[in-house]
Amino acid sequence: MIKHFLSLSSFATNDIQSLIDRAHFFSLHSKQPDKINHLLKNKIFANLFYEPSTRTRCSFEIAAKRLGAEVVNFVPENSSVKKGETLYDTLKTFESLGVDGIVLRHADDRVFDGLHARFNLPLLNAGAGKFEHPSQGLLDLLTLKQEFGGLNGLKIAVCGDIKHSRVAGSLMVAAEKFGMEIYLCGPESLLPTTTQAFIKKAHFDDILPSVDAVMMLRIQLERHESLELDGEAYHKQFGLSEKRVNTMKKEAIILHPGPFNRGVEIADEVVEHKQSRIFKQMSNGVFSRMAVLEWAVSGEHK
Repeated sequence: MIKHFLSLSSFATNDIQSLIDRAHFFSLHSKQPDKINHLLKNKIFANLFYEPSTRTRCSFEIAAKRLGAEVVNFVPENSSVKKGETLYDTLKTFESLGVDGIVLRHADDRVFDGLHARFNLPLLNAGAGKFEHPSQGLLDLLTLKQEFGGLNGLKIAVCGDIKHSRVAGSLMVAAEKFGMEIYLCGPESLLPTTTQAFIKKAHFDDILPSVDAVMMLRIQLERHESLELDGEAYHKQFGLSEKRVNTMKKEAIILHPGPFNRGVEIADEVVEHKQSRIFKQMSNGVFSRMAVLEWAVSGEHK
């Protein structure tokens, strides 16, 4: 059976936990390549990114190479897309060329709807529109599990442009499965409507002292037709400053999927604060995507 990695909602909680555990295994053995660099030897993955990316694209590539696989990086601007080739035909081309899996990022919210059923190789969602970014959700779960030993009962504040954030979308899917509480903070116009009991809207300053982690999100200007942002005013009302960090619990952690806008949603001095785990998230992105790639093409831990 072809195994696609499209949404955390399609996984049972135990299966997500298995991916977290496998990613943690890879993190423990990151300095022991002999234990892992043969696992996907002779496999080839194609990275198709129709939107700009640094962390996700590079970490998928590094993850594949850590496991012994090869990677083909597709650049739409230098391809037959410029001649009118459709997404389906581009994907079909890579399938015909013999790659073992396709990692796809696209601006279309519904790009994967019905698409996966037309292919005989795994499709992996590297971020689709504003709905889900499942491998980011996985690395966030790994980071939280490493910090707190478990996930059930954790309280997470998410602040920023939540309505347009696929990162927040995947985190909320995971929160329901693992019994976490999510508090949404930010401008009212950028908050989604929700009736789910484990998701609540909150005032940022009021909720900070009681949460275990705060996930800061940038304003995604590329997903707004017209939005004028006063960075200084936004930072004053919703930015994570050192003063605000001082109101958090000492064991609470700071998260951000990147890229971050210093001085807007997060102060420069907070990015590498002792409570920040932002760069740990980036490291965990490689290990989580190693687990995803291995799962997709082998399904067995070796």
